[in-house]
Amino acid sequence: MAAQTSPTASTPPTAGPPAIAEPAGAPEPPLTAIRALPSWILGRAAARGRALVADALAAEGLKMWHHVALSAIRDLAPVAQADLARGIALDPKDLVGILNDLQSAGLVVRAPDPGDRRKNAVSLTEEGGLLLERCEQAARTANEELLAPLSAAERELFMLLLTRISGTRG
Repeated sequence: MAAQTSPTASTPPTAGPPAIAEPAGAPEPPLTAIRALPSWILGRAAARGRALVADALAAEGLKMWHHVALSAIRDLAPVAQADLARGIALDPKDLVGILNDLQSAGLVVRAPDPGDRRKNAVSLTEEGGLLLERCEQAARTANEELLAPLSAAERELFMLLLTRISGTRG
């Protein structure tokens, strides 16, 4: 049997995320080893962020992939459907359904690509541009809610660190 030792002032603090206060008498949550992994915590934060943004977009009548497509179309227009699919890393068959939804709602137009008449080029309508602006503001507001527990300096550091570990550019 191993002897138990009590912590002293010279005992270094344990590494890991700060403990989450549980109600008195609450059982310990399962998966404590997994819940201590940075990948688990990042995944939970990402899921919360996606949910906040998805709810904000839903209030505007849009889904996440619709928003992604509208944003990419604005930035690349006129853009061939195949190039758009590659640009947002979405299967072209899935993109067709999204573009059908957006076109039916009067948010995008598809026309023969001026550079290659065999392809369709996609552009935003004026209504699509206005909706995109509202959705971008809604997404910013949702992200403000996500980061609300952090100070301005912590947000800046957090974004720097996330960018570094994600391998993306800011």
